[in-house]
Amino acid sequence: MNVRHFAAVAALTGAIAAGVVVSAENDAVPYPDGYRSWQHVKSMVIGEGHPLYGSFGGIHHLYANEQAMAGYTGGHFADGAVIVFDLLDVVSADGAVAEGKRKVVGVMHRDAKKYASTGGWGFEGFAGDSQSERVVGAGNGAGCFGCHEPQQSREYVFSSYRP
Repeated sequence: MNVRHFAAVAALTGAIAAGVVVSAENDAVPYPDGYRSWQHVKSMVIGEGHPLYGSFGGIHHLYANEQAMAGYTGGHFADGAVIVFDLLDVVSADGAVAEGKRKVVGVMHRDAKKYASTGGWGFEGFAGDSQSERVVGAGNGAGCFGCHEPQQSREYVFSSYRP
């Protein structure tokens, strides 16, 4: 292989690698700025004894942006719909249950083309109060989708809105 050919192959390999990084970054689910001012959908507590307690034990608050609310009320989640799963520790004292520290901010972001392999939803979790520390990462939550897949008839969404 001559030097010119090697340089061309090296440049092409570098460009492909850079494209993969850019593509992965472009597929990254963004942090949902301002989600606490979105529509509150529901709250629930997963306590000891529930099969998901180890991973999701705590107080859950679900929030939806305008596009997601249209999906909840109309039955179809269009691109741009975002559902946030705010998971907090449970603090129990003197017969009262209260929110503890935030464990994770889970996000479902609808983009049918970008996330076609996971039912049109991108999945991400942000650790604690961090807006940048990702706990799902590359692949946009194939594991998350595995749990949501049985909800295909509901567009992969477990929750429902109670007016």
